[in-house]
Amino acid sequence: MILFLALVVLVAILVFRALAHLGRHGGEHAGWHTGPQPPVGPTAEQILADRYARGEIEDEEYQRRLALLRSSRQGQAP
Repeated sequence: MILFLALVVLVAILVFRALAHLGRHGGEHAGWHTGPQPPVGPTAEQILADRYARGEIEDEEYQRRLALLRSSRQGQAP
């Protein structure tokens, strides 16, 4: 009887710890991802802005390329 009670308490503790762990991590396990990951490096717009800031490209070219980048991004499927 004591062994059975100890087993029930142990199972209850393990279930409680598992639920608490899931609550802290939003239900995600290590290595599981729910969606696309953000870009690791700078985006194309950031690179373009850096080139413009350094004076490598003129205002007209910057605006043209920025519009092209944004239009191609809108055409992508989510």
